[in-house]
Amino acid sequence: MSGKRLIYLALGGAGEIGMNCYVYGYGEPDKERLIVVDLGVTFPDMDGSPGVDLIFPDITWLKERRDRIEAIFITHAHEDHVGALAHFWEDLGAPVYARAFTANIARRKMDEKGFSADTVKVREPWPETQKAGPFDVGFAPISHSIPESSGLVIDTPLGRVVHTGDFKIDATPVVGEAFDRAMWDEIAEGGVKALICDSTNVFSEHEGRSEATVGPEIEKLLLDAKGMVVATTFASNVARLKTLAEAGERAGRSIVLMGRAMQRMVEAAVETGVLTGFPSVVPIENAADVPRENLMLIVTGSQGERRAASAQLARGKHFGIEVKDGDLFLFSSKTIPGNERGVIRIMNQFSEKGVDVIDDSSGRYHVSGHANRPDLLAMHDIIKPNVVVPMHGEHRHLRTHAALASSKGRKGVLSPNGTMVDLIEGKPCDFVETGRTYLDGSVQIGALDGVVRDRIRMALNGHVTVTLVIDEDDTPLGEPWCDTMGLPETGRSRQPLAATLEEELGQFVERAKAKVLADDDALEEGLRRAVRNAAQNEIGKKPEVTVVISRLS
Repeated sequence: MSGKRLIYLALGGAGEIGMNCYVYGYGEPDKERLIVVDLGVTFPDMDGSPGVDLIFPDITWLKERRDRIEAIFITHAHEDHVGALAHFWEDLGAPVYARAFTANIARRKMDEKGFSADTVKVREPWPETQKAGPFDVGFAPISHSIPESSGLVIDTPLGRVVHTGDFKIDATPVVGEAFDRAMWDEIAEGGVKALICDSTNVFSEHEGRSEATVGPEIEKLLLDAKGMVVATTFASNVARLKTLAEAGERAGRSIVLMGRAMQRMVEAAVETGVLTGFPSVVPIENAADVPRENLMLIVTGSQGERRAASAQLARGKHFGIEVKDGDLFLFSSKTIPGNERGVIRIMNQFSEKGVDVIDDSSGRYHVSGHANRPDLLAMHDIIKPNVVVPMHGEHRHLRTHAALASSKGRKGVLSPNGTMVDLIEGKPCDFVETGRTYLDGSVQIGALDGVVRDRIRMALNGHVTVTLVIDEDDTPLGEPWCDTMGLPETGRSRQPLAATLEEELGQFVERAKAKVLADDDALEEGLRRAVRNAAQNEIGKKPEVTVVISRLS
């Protein structure tokens, strides 16, 4: 064993909420055999990543060590844990292991990319384990907001590590497995070197509530509703979908599921046997035939997504259904930080239609799928690790969680993305460059490639295209002309902006020396500078400029 180490490295998910990707390694330094835990995404916003479809962790470090990767383990089927699997699997090439429900979702994603479903292998829960090089890995059932979530029990030649995944302590989760204290006590019995632990709700000081407490509150709300009821939650929260549907059914309403992601989740849960007894639903095409006062829609779009069903309803009709004055819209969900603007926009659109909007500010209609501070401490006490490494949280979450562990006599190690930790020594041992990769349409681009940067600059400053034709003698044929985009038509002079810019360009060309007119680079730079200076004087902005020089030969 001499000279070998056990390492942990976050490439995503430690320093942000989302985009989870964790690596464990055992062996001699820089020769470790590796396993990957989760390959997730995060979602873009128009301010920081306009036009981008998805954001992935930068896995360059992993790709360079592809021959050392033994396996990929997926803890559960949330997009921030499985959403990048099909996009990255070809680069990594390792076998993928998951429990049945998670594997069902992962296989659908792999199929969409043309990969074989056999790539994702189903494993039974603990105490069954999967051998992966020097690791033996078991899926330990744990309660969360999606079925068959699992922590990972990772046995290595240097001892046992526990990776909680996303979790809460819930004895009555409605759908999925309850938190099994006896199982976790057994896992901890032989001693645990390190606990790598969810940090999402470290700032919530009250004990977490069970999913079972939500149903009665929702039912009371529905019984008092007079018009149509629309409720939204996370499409993946199968337990909440069942809670909402059952509450609606008890209130005498017909249930309609609206949104492909939600329908796929329910299908997968039924196919794998984790969801039973779900109330019968009305096909969406028949929903308009149900009297409004007897109808309940359960829709996607709890985070304000522009193309989801809730946003479609807020803007107008969707599948022939329209919300009206006196209807009720319920957000049975928590708004993820960063999504507030989109959610508030939808709330106001509904309010303008006379719809009563209920959010989670009362705490009655939603419970989190993540452990609050008392439950985090309870997990520390159950596992009794030598070292606690916080994950799944922004930097402030990780730092607070590490300090919390230290305050209770355990060694808390702060390890944001890129900080490699020696889990036996309980301290950082190396640093890896990490970042983001964007899915832009069908193409992956690096965060530093300049594509999104240029898009933001054009959005902020507008764009001007300048065209100039030069003859065989390096003499301009006519004046330069320009086309503007994203800029006002007139400026301070009250003259057309394009005409003002063209006048400045014409003067520049007249003054230009023969040496400049013969040099494309010098001419392009001069034209660009002339446009930006003229625009600054005229409209107070320096636009992005594209110069097209055509030379006749």
